Order: sequence, then C-alpha cells, then structure tokens
Amino acid sequence: MLDVVCAVIFDNDGRFLACRRPSDKHLGGKWEFPGGKVDSGESPEAAIVREIREELAIEVEVLSSFSPVVWDYDGRLIRLIPFRCGILAGVPQALEHDDLLWCTPGDWGLLDWAPADVPILREIAG
Repeated sequence: MLDVVCAVIFDNDGRFLACRRPSDKHLGGKWEFPGGKVDSGESPEAAIVREIREELAIEVEVLSSFSPVVWDYDGRLIRLIPFRCGILAGVPQALEHDDLLWCTPGDWGLLDWAPADVPILREIAG
C-alpha cells in the first residue's frame, strides 16, 4: 500500500483550496486536495510540508488531521492521509495543477473530485 498525503488548506474566510489535476495525468481534470507520496523514511507531516512547497510554492503548518482513506485505484491501493493545514507564508500558485479554486464546504459538490478525496469532503462538511 502506498502512503499519500494531502492538505486541506483553509483561508481566513473558511474556504478550502481545491486543485485541478492536469489533463495528461492520472485522473486528469478531477479536483483534489494537493499533496503527494510519502518518501521512504519521511513522516507524513514532513511529506505534506514538502509536497505543498513543491506544488503550490507556499509554506504550511500542520494543524490537525482527518481520517485516513484507503482507496483502490485500478489495483493500486493507496492510504490517503489528510491534514488540515494553515498557510504560514506565500500565495498558492498552480505549479503542478491546471487551476486552483477556493471553495466552501457547502459547494464542493459542484466540482468533479478524485474519488479518494470524497470521504474527506464528507468529513469536512459533516
């Protein structure tokens, strides 16, 4: 099983950041929480800080966690480890995504999300 981290980044207005995957990648065009794979010997908390720096050019702090999600993407089993994060420095930039969008927990259903992210959205809205 592959450990993958993602960040639920909230702004001061209670909105969270959604990122759209590039069309030429797996799940292209789907919206997701930003993040990526945990490297060997790396803690999930360190991985999310690194991944967000690489993907969005911002510095974040881990504030809390959500329930992990185990998902099977066509025989590739992942454990998605979500963290609630706050921005310490910078403005998010779409370095590895097609688009970024700040949305409210009430309107996440308007976007076409990656399936593994949906349980996290339900936990947020819950």
